[in-house]
Amino acid sequence: MIQETSARTSLPPSTPSPLSSPPSAVTLKVLITLLTCSTLTIGLQGCSSTASVPGSRPPTQAAPAPAASASAAPIRSEAPTQARPIAALPALQGTPLEVNPSPNSYAHRADAAALAALIAEREQLDPAWTASVLARAQVNDAVRRLIMPAANPGAKNWSAYRERFIEPIRIRAGVAFWKTHQATLQRAQDTYGVPMDIIAGVIGVETIYGRYTGNTRVLDALTTLSLDFPKGRSDRSAYFQNELAQFLKLCAEQQDDPTQVLGSSAGAIGLPQFMPGSIRRFAVDFDGDGHIDLRNSPADAIGSVANFLAQHGWQRGLPTHYAVQPPDDDTARTTLLQPDIVPSFTSAEMLKSGATLEPAAYSHPGLLALVMLYNGGATPTYLAGTDNFYVITRYNQSSYYALAVIELGQAVSAAAQRSGK
Repeated sequence: MIQETSARTSLPPSTPSPLSSPPSAVTLKVLITLLTCSTLTIGLQGCSSTASVPGSRPPTQAAPAPAASASAAPIRSEAPTQARPIAALPALQGTPLEVNPSPNSYAHRADAAALAALIAEREQLDPAWTASVLARAQVNDAVRRLIMPAANPGAKNWSAYRERFIEPIRIRAGVAFWKTHQATLQRAQDTYGVPMDIIAGVIGVETIYGRYTGNTRVLDALTTLSLDFPKGRSDRSAYFQNELAQFLKLCAEQQDDPTQVLGSSAGAIGLPQFMPGSIRRFAVDFDGDGHIDLRNSPADAIGSVANFLAQHGWQRGLPTHYAVQPPDDDTARTTLLQPDIVPSFTSAEMLKSGATLEPAAYSHPGLLALVMLYNGGATPTYLAGTDNFYVITRYNQSSYYALAVIELGQAVSAAAQRSGK
């Protein structure tokens, strides 16, 4: 599944968008200077500018926002909890920019230069470096196609969805991952309170334990969705502009060449498919090597998934869900289903409405949600979701996704134990 994100943030509200208003004469002069300079050198030595764009603001911390849709990947673009010092900016690979770039290049596009200037100002990045990075981005038409909703989505079907993820290939890969990294999974569980099987379930659903992390240049994906977001669905270009800013800041912090980072067509990165903003806020250096690397370090991926869930409210020792039989009465059932995945009723209230819960749910200390998963034309699947079930949907706002994570993790754990761990 191509992950988008679970946050909906954008550039500061008072900062003019390069898509919505033309730059002033002074701004254009600055942008032309930056872009011209960036076409002359790869490393940008001797090419810098202290000019700022009039009307721009210093960086602000983004506010948390709801999770993405079921077809989207880990959401999420907030400023880091603690600022990280930036060393020398990573040098860019390849040849100098072409004088006459291809039609797909952002090299001489005024909106790309304007966005680069705004990102540099907000994230306190070198303006010439930022302009040069965006000038190396290419429009990716495949990214624009993949972000669109399916033409014929079909009926929701949990049984069919489940078969995509709880299947032999993924379980075998999960057992191998579990055996190799069991000590790290245990340490993450001990540290963050998130069970080993939930962590393993997330990584397995996202990338089959690192087998499929994406081969799209993240720079191209995020720039395309920032400046050429396709018409025909709700415009999310502001969100991707923010993720692009977070990506460039991340590359500067981690000393990664932004032209060389690969990920999904939505810009998600690594084994857990974190968006750049989520990496900056929730990713952790769990292997202790001084560098966060979700692409090559399973330990960092394991710790980061656990930290993400913990930061979103995971409660140690709390089940994810209980078995439930919904009320026969249509009105009572509709009332319980109204809040969807958000826990809103005590077990006593659900029982009073006519639902039947498994005995363990009678003493549940918090609220529950009656969650319904369609099975095509067959009888739907119901469960009583807890706060921890809801936390998993902060990774991807889908009850189908959450239950797939839970059941894959359980299947992998059981198979690992049968094979002697």
